[in-house]
Amino acid sequence: MRAVLFPGAGHAQPAAFCYHVNGSCPRTIHPLGIQLTIYAACVAGVLVTVLGNLFVVFAVSHFKVLHTPTNFLLLSLALADMLLGLLVLPLITVRSVESCWFFGDFLCRLHTYLDTLFCLTSIFHLCFISMDRHCAICEPLLYPSKFTVRMALRYIVAGWGLPAAYTAFLLYTDVVERGLSQWLEEMPCVGSCQLLFNKFWGWLNFPAFFIPCTIMIGLYVKIFVVATRQARQINTLSKNLAGAAKRERKAAKTLGIAVGIYLLCWLPFTVDTMLDSLFNFFTPPLVFDIFIWFAYFNSACNPIIYVFSYRWFRKALMLLLSREIFSPRTAAIDLYQE
Repeated sequence: MRAVLFPGAGHAQPAAFCYHVNGSCPRTIHPLGIQLTIYAACVAGVLVTVLGNLFVVFAVSHFKVLHTPTNFLLLSLALADMLLGLLVLPLITVRSVESCWFFGDFLCRLHTYLDTLFCLTSIFHLCFISMDRHCAICEPLLYPSKFTVRMALRYIVAGWGLPAAYTAFLLYTDVVERGLSQWLEEMPCVGSCQLLFNKFWGWLNFPAFFIPCTIMIGLYVKIFVVATRQARQINTLSKNLAGAAKRERKAAKTLGIAVGIYLLCWLPFTVDTMLDSLFNFFTPPLVFDIFIWFAYFNSACNPIIYVFSYRWFRKALMLLLSREIFSPRTAAIDLYQE
């Protein structure tokens, strides 16, 4: 281990590093109680993320009444969030607690690839869901023929394919190393791969994050204006049309909340990573970990939003808890029925 001394209370204390070689990254050693607390909190977050989104995937797949274009997009979004919790967050938990990456360069790149893939897939799906809600609210007569299941499947393929290709280009070509060669020379410590790609997440994915966000904000502003106008005209509609319009507005409101929470969770981390690349990594490691976990927390939020917003989701959850969902007859239950 490199012999570096930090001044203590009347004596010098040796600094801890991730590896016993010169140039290794400094390591933050937490007391055992704090380590166990962080691990417990992270494990709880992972379980909520995985189980909540797994239930969304199962519910939409199981109940025939939920086989709609919008819900298929929700299923695909939940799948991305579930895989993030299952494949990405456990190693992030270890890195956050140990403040080191011990799993080698190959796993670092694969982990970073999956991390970026699932996060970008989420934002692409939210963007497509915004387009779906815009069509449902602003063009209600054309919506059934314009946004079909086939169209939703095309959006799902694009929502996974574009992030997969974009992320592979960034991580598995030399474009990143050539573009970031200056910072690589300034960060020579062993095991800095995870730190490097996390630090540059916002910079590398600036267009992939802010372009969809700009589209979503523009669409939901228009949706809000149109929905407000429709609310004033609701009394002139027939009962059936009024009920359908009300459901569409509620769905748009719920998914608008999901988009707002996504932006709230991810914006601090994305802005911080871009500023870090410009101002020589000024963010303390603890603050950086708080930002990144606040961003990952978004993946656990959508099922919680559905519990409070969707009657069909609560009914499906009650069927699961009562184990009635394992009956073959439950697949045909109308969850929308009062």
